Amino acid sequence: MDADSLREMLLSKPAVTEEQPFGPDVLVYKVKGKMFATLAFVVEDGVETARTNLKCDPQYAVELRAGHDAILPGYHMNKRHWNTLVLDGTLPEKLMGELIDHSWELVVAGLPKRVRDAM
Repeated sequence: MDADSLREMLLSKPAVTEEQPFGPDVLVYKVKGKMFATLAFVVEDGVETARTNLKCDPQYAVELRAGHDAILPGYHMNKRHWNTLVLDGTLPEKLMGELIDHSWELVVAGLPKRVRDAM
């Protein structure tokens, strides 16, 4: 999955906004004001690679990191609850979609009931 496809998938979730509160280099995706994903570009050895941070259940996060070289502890995030996914083409698109859904669902579950009910 490339960055444009990821961005489209993130924005297709209900009640999502795209913001840049950390400056122009990082896109932040929020559901009802709560962050569930980021998208940034990193240059290493002259190669630009997109990376996304997604919220994740802590136990599942450990499993994912053990099974995929392109899934790392969340960069600049609480490493227990966030993963960084490197968009290097090695992660299956289906898995990426599932992890986006998982992140969005975790954040929605933490919203007040009245906010969830209004969605």
